[in-house]
Amino acid sequence: MAIVKEEILKKLRSTFNLNIYEVKVWVALISKGVATAGELSDMSNVPRSRAYDVLESLEKKGFIVMKIGRPIKYLAVKPEEVIKRVKNGLQKRAEEEIKMVENVRGTDAFDELILLHKHGVENIDPANISGALKGRSNIYNHILNIVSEAKNSVIISTTDKGLVRKAEYLKSALKKLKQSKVDVRIAAPLKDEEAKKTALELKDIAKVKSCDVNARFVLIDGKDVFFMVRNDSDIHESSDLGIWVNTPYFSSALEQMFNNAWRC
Repeated sequence: MAIVKEEILKKLRSTFNLNIYEVKVWVALISKGVATAGELSDMSNVPRSRAYDVLESLEKKGFIVMKIGRPIKYLAVKPEEVIKRVKNGLQKRAEEEIKMVENVRGTDAFDELILLHKHGVENIDPANISGALKGRSNIYNHILNIVSEAKNSVIISTTDKGLVRKAEYLKSALKKLKQSKVDVRIAAPLKDEEAKKTALELKDIAKVKSCDVNARFVLIDGKDVFFMVRNDSDIHESSDLGIWVNTPYFSSALEQMFNNAWRC
């Protein structure tokens, strides 16, 4: 007999990274409090041949506790405590993975990757260096990447809301560009108070002007162009689409358009 709805089981399964047998046995034990493997098998409709393996897995993950005695019984850990344990486990694994990635720097393997990339880029026709990214998070991560590589200039044309978002993502990178004497200009309508406030916060690290270029793009050193296809007020952030192209020809045309608006 089903203890909870199928939708809830699916949600719990994805949230806590459990398989279908694990989530069924776990929910059954929570509803019972204390139970034997056989009782949990009957309650959850999990085959008895799998029940002990599932219970052992849940115990290792910190979801349940095995009671000493005969017959062996299992005790459900409080859901609040399970969340704490899962969070701690995720944080520990994330820290270990981050450390592993960081430790790659300076190794022979990483140096080889840098050489391969440099050699590969030198043999690519600049017109062929392009890409499309979907989703605002992916777009901003790529913008941050190319902005951080700027040597001479960064030009940003955006909307009121776009200025606020980009300031959050790029402020640290823009500070470094300021220290490297890279010229940074940002044009946005500055019609709402939040955008005006953001412009003031950026005034020491970039030139921000109230201009409505009616386009969303980023130009790097007069050669890299990243432009958004649609107005950000028309779409959900997950559907936002950006196009990146390495092309001095197109970049110069956009820069001229930007400069005309900047002088107004």
